[in-house]
Amino acid sequence: MLLDEVKLFSGTETRYLAEKIADAYNEPLGELKINRFSDGEISPVILESVRGAYVFFIQSTFTPADNLWELLLMIDAAKRASAKYITAVIPYFGYARQDRKDKPRVSIAAKLKANILQAAGADRVMTMDFHADQLQGFFDIPVDHLKSDYIFMPYLKNKKMENLCFASPDVGGVKRARTYANYFQTPLVICDKYRKKANEIAEMTVIGEVEGMNVILVDDLVDTAGTMCKAAEMLKAKGAKSVRAICTHPVLSGKAYENIEKSVLEELIVTDTIPLKKEISKIKVLPTAKLFARAIRHTHENKSLSQLFWE
Repeated sequence: MLLDEVKLFSGTETRYLAEKIADAYNEPLGELKINRFSDGEISPVILESVRGAYVFFIQSTFTPADNLWELLLMIDAAKRASAKYITAVIPYFGYARQDRKDKPRVSIAAKLKANILQAAGADRVMTMDFHADQLQGFFDIPVDHLKSDYIFMPYLKNKKMENLCFASPDVGGVKRARTYANYFQTPLVICDKYRKKANEIAEMTVIGEVEGMNVILVDDLVDTAGTMCKAAEMLKAKGAKSVRAICTHPVLSGKAYENIEKSVLEELIVTDTIPLKKEISKIKVLPTAKLFARAIRHTHENKSLSQLFWE
């Protein structure tokens, strides 16, 4: 069966990753120009035909909001140029933390974003490690939710650490940490935190025994690194031999780099869904390009993506 042509395009801030994905896919990035008016207004132009093609737009939606707006305008441009099927490849899906009404008179930004992507013309969304798995239910189009387990587990396995223990930095991340604990057949501990406001921890306790263990904290993203560094400090105080952390998305805002450098963490392992603002010795970045390239190929060839998940 003759397959439709694949076209890969990149937004401005994710080109560093899109080029690696295109190289792994063995297909050059398509020609696209992002024009800007003098007031900053964005006007993308696709410089080649996409008529009847399977189009993949690669763009993480971290701040500033221009990254999301670029993606929406590129999707709209492809739809109006008669692309057959449009997939928004969003390695980091920003605004996913705003997925519910946890207090009166707040927006559910993640749902609004899902609505906007569909309204712009996306036929499919591909992403990695939503803040919560149930965000897939916000969409009325297919969502390919890739897992960073495929990247982190081989790395950890190769380190061959003894007396291993996995920890969740909060109650909400227990399922994520349990996946690793079950695979490596290790104990699981929980750092139970209480916040008075966003990005500020009022209280934290450790549930479980970590005496003499090499502990690995598991989370989907690290922002100011306050929670992670405090959890690492408490785990060391409870007798942990060493503390590392794996976090898919390195948001790393505010004093995050300073917090990590001063922390008891031996290593913070992240992926390249968001570019680092600076490199420090404690941060190890693992590539995602091959995984996204394989997922794109499987999508185009109508193959199952299940084999792309670590078992």
